Formats: sequence, structure tokens, C-alpha cells
Amino acid sequence: MLATQLRQKDAVFYFVAYPAEDILRKVRFISRYYDHHDHIQPERLAEQDDIAAFIASIERRDSAFQRELSRKKVRAIKNFYETAVQQPPIPGTILLFTAERLRFSPVAPYENVGNLEEPHDKYLIIDGQHRLAALEFYMREHPDEARTIVVPCIVFDGRSEDFAAEMFVIINSTPTRINRSHLIDLYEKVTFVEPDAWIAAQVVRSLYEEPDSPLRYRINRLGGRSRKDKWIMQSELYAELHRWIKRDMDALGVPLRKSTYNVRRYYEIIRDFLKAAQAVLHEAWGNSQYMVTRSVTLRALVRVCADLAQSDPDPVESRTERWVRRLVPWKLLLREFRTEGFSERFAARGQSERVEAIYRRLAAAIGIVPRSTDAIAQR
Repeated sequence: MLATQLRQKDAVFYFVAYPAEDILRKVRFISRYYDHHDHIQPERLAEQDDIAAFIASIERRDSAFQRELSRKKVRAIKNFYETAVQQPPIPGTILLFTAERLRFSPVAPYENVGNLEEPHDKYLIIDGQHRLAALEFYMREHPDEARTIVVPCIVFDGRSEDFAAEMFVIINSTPTRINRSHLIDLYEKVTFVEPDAWIAAQVVRSLYEEPDSPLRYRINRLGGRSRKDKWIMQSELYAELHRWIKRDMDALGVPLRKSTYNVRRYYEIIRDFLKAAQAVLHEAWGNSQYMVTRSVTLRALVRVCADLAQSDPDPVESRTERWVRRLVPWKLLLREFRTEGFSERFAARGQSERVEAIYRRLAAAIGIVPRSTDAIAQR
């Protein structure tokens, strides 16, 4: 199918125009939808389909998706389809997700327009469930008119699984008022399945909650109630920790166990490292005139921590003091981290490239040979 490839920051996704009849054959409805005496039967979910299972569990138990509300919403949208004349019946874009990695083949002379492979299984609907349910009922009653409708869709594939799960959380957190505790449960359960990912998620939680964490209440985390200024998004910090833990697991050649021991071990390493960085960069730590505690620098600091934990791990008891001495050269870099002119000093085409540049600068200053993160980042 013809598609436009879109890039925003690190995400890659696709814009596709689907004829109504085609899109209704290619999506899964995981909750029951009603229209007068008719209904859409939800599909049975595979046991291993975590994303669909948790989205379905929230849709079925949360007030935002209760039967009567859903019934009224679907009827109203269907009525809009029936009465729309000059305006487009589906002005909003439908967001779709497939766990498969889709192959994209550009069509010359374009680089971002080409043929997109369609998934073997059906799409999961991230946003637009009610619009497509209404379209299904409209198709049943007015098939000829419905076939003239082309539905604008954004497709996320397996490369964006974490992003797709988080998008469902963000989209449904405000307009439909899903219970926030369900959202946190959804985000953690869906995104963090493998042991390395689970450990990374728990370390993020510890960094947010533990009293001795230099990032306590500074992480922009779903469900967080602190009014302190936030320094970094939960998902950004998770991505860096996951990359580090995944790298360690690959080096060992065996999977890590989902255990409080492993969570505590990684938490204490990053905690001690951040304490050392805070001690060395104390005048810039939390200071708005510097970029030291902004997300791009904190992400780079996690990468340095991963290297230092490998090259200088023991003894654990004196780790913080030893690392303070190791990071002293960073005092000479403080001028480079002033907010004014920071983007020019660390010029980059995007945030990922800027994080890498900061990481390399910090690593080189303390005698660490920066390692390439590209291969890991693309997994």
C-alpha cells in the first residue's frame, strides 16, 4: 500500500489513506460496541498479546468506556456520518498499531513516500475506536455511501511498541478520564515485559520514590503528585536504563532474573553515580542557568554511569567517594553547560544526536572511551 514515512524525534511511523471497507477488515475490536439492536462482537485475544489484553481490560472496567457512554458516543458519530454533506465525515486521524515490523520501500525520486508492507495480523486501534465502530454500523446500513469514505490513518509498527503503548495512555488520560491508577498499570504492564525491561521500569520507580534518590519527585511520571519541577520524562529515563541493562544482559549471554536484588543493584549504582555528579556539579545541579539537570544531559549521564559501572565497579562501599574524585574534571566543563548558547555548543539535528554529543564530551573528560549506542538504540 502507498504510504508516507514520517519521522519525529526518534520515532518512525507512517501515514496511510485506507478505504473504509479495507480498514474495517484490518482492525480488531477488542470491546463490544452497540448501535440500537446491533452490536460488534469483540475478538478473542491471544494470550501473548499483552498490549491488546491490557487495553481491553481498561476499556471493559473503566467508566470512560462503560456501555451506555460508548453506546451514545457511537450513535452520535454514526449520525454525523449520515448527515455530513460538505464536511469530511472522518476529519480526525485514526491511530493504529501492529507488533510486526513493516518493510517500507521508497518510490524514486522520493525518500519518504513508497510502498508499505501490510501486517499479516489485524491492527490494534490506539485511538479512534468509537469512530471505527460507528463506521462499521454505518457500513452495515449504508454500504454504498460508506465505500466512498477514505479513512486517514497513522500506523505504528513493532519499532514503536513502547511509544504506541504510551500514546494510548496519553490520549486517554485527559479527554476520556480513565482512572489514573489504571493508566500506570497499563503503561508498566504493557511496555515492560522482558526481565531487563521490567528491571528498568522498577529502577525508574525507585529513582522517583526513594528518599535517597537525587531524582526523587523530579521525574515526569504518570500518577506523580509532586509539584516540584520535573527534569526528565519517565519514558526517556526508562529508555536509557533499559539500553544499559539490556547491554549487560547481552554481555552475560543469559537473561537477568526479575528480582528485587537486580532492581536494587542497578538502583544503587545509578543513585551513587548521580550523587557523585551532584557533588561535583553542585553549583549547576537544579540551577536553571545550566543544562546539567535537563533531560538531554541526564540521559547522557546515565550512559556515562553505565560505562563507569563496568570499568570501575568495586569496591561498592567506597563507590560514591571514588566516583566523585573521578568526575572532578567535569568542573572545568561547567561553562559549556550554561543554558545560554548550549544548543550551539552541542549542535545536533535532533535530541538523540545531542544526547550522544554530550555523552561523548563527558566521557572523554574523565578518560572513558565513548562506545557507540547506535546499534542498541535501533533494536
